[in-house]
Amino acid sequence: MTWLKYLLLPPFINVLLGVLGLIFWRRLPWLGGIMLVLGVGGLLWLATPTASHWLRAGLEPYSAVTQDALDSTQAIVVLGGGRDYQSPEFGWGDAPNNATWRRLAYAARLHRQSDLPLMVSGGRMHDEARAEATLMKLALRDSFGLEPTWAETQSRNTAENARYSAAVLKQEGIHRVALVSQAWHLPRAVLEFEEAGLSVLPAPTEFASPPPDGLWAWLPRAYHLRQSTQALHEWLGRGVFEIREWLTNDVVGLRDEIISDWTEAETESTGA
Repeated sequence: MTWLKYLLLPPFINVLLGVLGLIFWRRLPWLGGIMLVLGVGGLLWLATPTASHWLRAGLEPYSAVTQDALDSTQAIVVLGGGRDYQSPEFGWGDAPNNATWRRLAYAARLHRQSDLPLMVSGGRMHDEARAEATLMKLALRDSFGLEPTWAETQSRNTAENARYSAAVLKQEGIHRVALVSQAWHLPRAVLEFEEAGLSVLPAPTEFASPPPDGLWAWLPRAYHLRQSTQALHEWLGRGVFEIREWLTNDVVGLRDEIISDWTEAETESTGA
């Protein structure tokens, strides 16, 4: 499933469309032309500030947290956003990546505003020596002077973040949390945590910056291609979540219908 996900995202999907366009160019030039335009043109469009902002802005329905809303929660949960391998400047081996540092900084700010306990969540993707949550714990301790109350170290994705974190928090009697992540990531993360049985206050950080004025808004750059790819990854994840929910509800409904029909048939048979 992981490989399929990356096959559907830029830049691989764009390269694939370009190669297929060249293959089909001689026999079906119209089809080859469409594929080339979608591949090369799509890659250039996704690399513009306008495209990356448009894709990310649609993923950011939540506003910044207010103090009153924060006071209604019982804990702050920070989701891991990835790691940088072999980062010598901190002395930990690996270190949280920039996205995770942004989440940790905002979580530290919220903690100082509320004195709520902190939880960090993130495991190992490739059998690394330290779980991502362990690196986040070190970062909070050494860089912010804070010690998280809980560190969930088993999860490998957002769904597992929610499931494993909820299991720990419920045992502590905690049922409402402030959930910290990038603004574009929170809609899916909130759904996963609510499905795990927690009440969630979204605590977004790193909102999409509007594109610059004039032609600069259409100048392709690698930075904006990365932002667009992240947004498409999140849209894909939300689609998978919706399909999973639809299939689950459909199967449950079909099961209930079969049981109901079978019960009615048994009742009629017994009555006869």
